Amino acid sequence: MSYAYYPGCSLTESAQEYDVSTRLVFDRLCLGLNEIDGWTCCGAGAVDAVSGLLALALPARNLGLAAKQFPGKDVLAPCSACYLNHLKVVEQTRHDRKLAHRVNQAIAGEDLALDPGVRVRHLLDVLVTDVGEERIGQAVLMPLEGLVVAPYYGCQALRPYPVFDDPERPQSMHRILQALGATVLDWDKAATCCGASLMATDQDTALRAVAGILSAAGEAHCVATVCPLCQMNLEAYQRQALRVNEAARAVAVVYLPQLMGLAMGMGPEDVLLSKNLAVTDRLSEALDRNHAQANIVSFRSDNHNRRVSPCSRTSSSR
Repeated sequence: MSYAYYPGCSLTESAQEYDVSTRLVFDRLCLGLNEIDGWTCCGAGAVDAVSGLLALALPARNLGLAAKQFPGKDVLAPCSACYLNHLKVVEQTRHDRKLAHRVNQAIAGEDLALDPGVRVRHLLDVLVTDVGEERIGQAVLMPLEGLVVAPYYGCQALRPYPVFDDPERPQSMHRILQALGATVLDWDKAATCCGASLMATDQDTALRAVAGILSAAGEAHCVATVCPLCQMNLEAYQRQALRVNEAARAVAVVYLPQLMGLAMGMGPEDVLLSKNLAVTDRLSEALDRNHAQANIVSFRSDNHNRRVSPCSRTSSSR
């Protein structure tokens, strides 16, 4: 099974650890990632204010490239904002022929067209729907036992299109974390907003949102995210947010595929854990204990790879 892979801008720059760990985990699960050649920015959340057509044409162009290069393949976008932008153009043009015509006209200069039947997939959707907890659990070498994780979905993975999970009571990441052997924190902030781009325009409001999330996650060893913007707000602005709410405490913030990679026997250096801005001693000590208990060799060891790689390497290089 393979996918047309759209990493997006964040995963090639500020969220490289998300991209690298995703590729490693998919390789371990025998899933192919075929990066779309020539992809460009999807417009994130800013372009729509400048041009509604451009906001649709940018992701439509990427989907057109995917259809030409990898016909019939679902498009995987790990970044929640990228996922939403690409899904939005599909949803808005599916039942609006005039809009679909305008969008296709905008990308026709490159001999591209939007396939109305294309499926845009989020990372969580692929992991729970196509892979499943059983297969994920079978790949675990170092169960995250004793590790309490707060799953944080953010807004854009499930809103306004609840394709694969309940936006009010999401469970997809919960199920993956349980398959990894982690204890899932029972909290009510899993699907609340982190403030998103308000951090640039109304920082006080955004910091209060982040502080509320950190306060609720205080008992966890870490917060697991699937969105680079959520990750940035929760870790880069954590110190400022802690000053807003004295009840909040420092919490490590990591990407879900990083935790998956660690549970599958990869080392912190493999999943680029050193790039995370908020990794607490509490998380590091818990991971060290797990590693010692599992007594496994490094992911990069030839012996290790022979023992745990049941499939051929199918994921493409960047």
